[in-house]
Amino acid sequence: MSDEERDLSGRDAGRAPSNPPRHTRRLSDKILIAFHHACDQGDFEVAEELLRILEMMLTRRPVAPDVNRRKNMESLVAAHERLWLLRHPDSNES
Repeated sequence: MSDEERDLSGRDAGRAPSNPPRHTRRLSDKILIAFHHACDQGDFEVAEELLRILEMMLTRRPVAPDVNRRKNMESLVAAHERLWLLRHPDSNES
């Protein structure tokens, strides 16, 4: 088999891969996980940027109806609250 018959991934050109890659999480879920990881690491600047990106993704006009919109918005609000509480630890005391 010549080099031209192989694509960049090394699979035979023209043949479907036997095991297509699986994406078990949505991109927004991965960004939310990265946000929480940044919070855990104390990197609030990165957490804030990830939260801004997540907010942009969730508030833009959806292409298809999103049955999880309410859950997504609740997660976004909870993330904002977590970041605020981490940045203002004294406000947590009553």
